[in-house]
Amino acid sequence: MKVLVVGGGGREHAIVWALSKSPKVKELYCAPGNGGIASLATCVPIKATDVDAMVDWCAAHEMDFVVVAPDDPLALGMVDALEANGIPAFGPRKNAAVIEASKVFSKGLMAKYHIPTARYETFTELEPALDYIRRQGAPIVVKADGLALGKGVVVAQTVSEAEEAARSMMADGKFGAAGSKVVIEECMTGPEVTVLCFADGEHLVPMPSSRDHKRALDGDRGPNTGGMGAISPAPGYSPEVARRCMEEIFLPTMAALKAEGRPFQGVLYFGLMLTPDGPKVVEYNARFGDPECQAVLSLLDTDLMDIFLACHDGTLDKLEIRWKASAACCLVLASGGYPGHYQTGYPITGLKEAGETAVVFHAGTKRAEDGRILTSGGRVLGVTAVGPELKSAITCAYHSAKHISFTDLHFRTDIGRT
Repeated sequence: MKVLVVGGGGREHAIVWALSKSPKVKELYCAPGNGGIASLATCVPIKATDVDAMVDWCAAHEMDFVVVAPDDPLALGMVDALEANGIPAFGPRKNAAVIEASKVFSKGLMAKYHIPTARYETFTELEPALDYIRRQGAPIVVKADGLALGKGVVVAQTVSEAEEAARSMMADGKFGAAGSKVVIEECMTGPEVTVLCFADGEHLVPMPSSRDHKRALDGDRGPNTGGMGAISPAPGYSPEVARRCMEEIFLPTMAALKAEGRPFQGVLYFGLMLTPDGPKVVEYNARFGDPECQAVLSLLDTDLMDIFLACHDGTLDKLEIRWKASAACCLVLASGGYPGHYQTGYPITGLKEAGETAVVFHAGTKRAEDGRILTSGGRVLGVTAVGPELKSAITCAYHSAKHISFTDLHFRTDIGRT
């Protein structure tokens, strides 16, 4: 098969890495790809959000299958466009991807179908939002309605911080149209867990649990990022908790989407909070999380192409998906200043040495004309290690990362330890 993966980050590198092991995949492409992906797939210089150009290229090059990995092209309807042109694709259609693209929609879905989540209100005007914040007090959570690179959520510890978040989204346009509407909700407490699930519209199969570390600094301090590291499995996600999540959240969400005429095929991401009142939904995503994807796919023991085909064909219930009895840790090495202002274009050294004990997934890199790998983004690399248990995987990831160096390198020292 000739397969194209859409995207160019660490998640896409992990998907390409897994697909490169499939005997079914004879030719592998990635658009736009990055400096690390280029060693496994042919990179195609098309923006992930350019739906028309992507469809035209796939048709011209007779792609057998396309994996649409990032949130933006899913929300733009890339899967719909590909399928309309006779090109099979993995990922939800636009009307199902809205579960991530609009927090107002997802919260309304949960309310309508009694899926446990935080109490909330939605706002389209600033003053009523500010009044609500003052009445509710802090801590409180302010979320931009639309897609904002994983940064459109502020967990405000004070009323003034929440007010500033609402102003920046609704009045100052910090996230553009994504912040024209906001969701303001209660601040839930408890351990956070991510569970990614393969879905074929009818059936749903959970992957091993994981835990993302969103804050930029140690001790869960600093601004929210796209993710500074992830571990799998997540401590505290017991078989009993998993059973409750399946019965109270996962299956009801699939049924709700189907009932609304939005059957979900692809990866459905459940961001959960294990509250004193039981598991509740923090957020949905319509694709693999990043960096959770890197950790979880490192544990996969089944051909990923077989899974993608089963999700597309509606035969997921016929496929046995196997996982290694191991644990994984993905440590993100970022550019100093991320998620704010940062510089790029710095040479990266030590990749070969780090790769001897871990898999180094590239997120924000590019290959220079002289062959050197340079930084080109905020999150640069995801050093991912597997071990017989979580402690050894974490230790190995940090040991491997010591080999890597670039100007202004920044990482958290407590991934999996908080």
